[in-house]
Amino acid sequence: MASIELQAVEKWFGTIQVIKGVDLKIEEGEFIIFVGPSGCGKSTLLRMIAGLEETSRGKIFVGDRDATSEPPSKRGLAMVFQSYALYPHMSVRDNVGFALKAAGEPKEVIAQKVDEAAHVLKLTDYMDRRPKDLSGGQRQRVAIGRSIVRDPTAFLFDEPLSNLDAALRVEMRYELAKLHRSLASTMIYVTHDQVEAMTLADRIVVLEAGKIAQVGSPKELYERPGNLFVAQFIGSPKMNVIPATAVGLGETAKDFGVRPEHITIVPAGQGDIDGVVDVVEYLGADTYVIIDIENGAGQMTIRDLGDAAHQPGEKVGLKFAEGRTHLFDADGLAIR
Repeated sequence: MASIELQAVEKWFGTIQVIKGVDLKIEEGEFIIFVGPSGCGKSTLLRMIAGLEETSRGKIFVGDRDATSEPPSKRGLAMVFQSYALYPHMSVRDNVGFALKAAGEPKEVIAQKVDEAAHVLKLTDYMDRRPKDLSGGQRQRVAIGRSIVRDPTAFLFDEPLSNLDAALRVEMRYELAKLHRSLASTMIYVTHDQVEAMTLADRIVVLEAGKIAQVGSPKELYERPGNLFVAQFIGSPKMNVIPATAVGLGETAKDFGVRPEHITIVPAGQGDIDGVVDVVEYLGADTYVIIDIENGAGQMTIRDLGDAAHQPGEKVGLKFAEGRTHLFDADGLAIR
């Protein structure tokens, strides 16, 4: 286990710069998640840490060691890919232990490490099966087990759950959280799924166009976004944003933001702003009410109780929770 530090790292593909001077310190044992829209550079940055992509400029440290020019095999890192990349003709036991066998480890050492990994990942009953006889979640656990036996300095995960169905993703999130607690290893994880980021990460790194938009705990990013991009990227449904002038706050701010759960529907004329119900989406425990704001200021989504009774065309007022609103300047930076 070791810390990993990026110092002003850049990545160029010819004349195109995809990573634009990233500085980041990842502490020992920390679970860090890279999120951002497609093309923001999150997988490229992970591959640079792994050594699978050359670092054009800057430095990468693994512990106290400058690993910038080291090949992947020398960095002591283990990478788990989106595809399981298992050997179909080998048993689970042989797949998990393959890297140790290739490295010439004694058979008794391989057996011990494979059995320990199988116990941690609940694969003990499947060790003699082949990959085709396993579910998607079990195959992903085998791929993780293959990394565990190497006792790496850190684990790197590149969208490992994206091939799983919704139910298995929930199960594997739970398993990964438990795995991190039991191993206490440094983990860096790339995903486009913010639910994975919010539930798994110690800290989230939000990337935008090759730069870090903000770094912080899930709670920090959700409650105190530093800019408009993070405010609308983190959270589902996303933060409502309308012109600040629509709520009488346009002197220093350009945009006003408030999350769907921080709005209460009240009778028209009794809130901070009025609107007309456009769409009502019943989801069971919650109902999302989409409101057309008066004077053409845009739309807002309100998260209400599941049994809330609202009808399209109904005129309502919206009351914003005190201390839960956000203002952004003309550059998209948070004012408060």
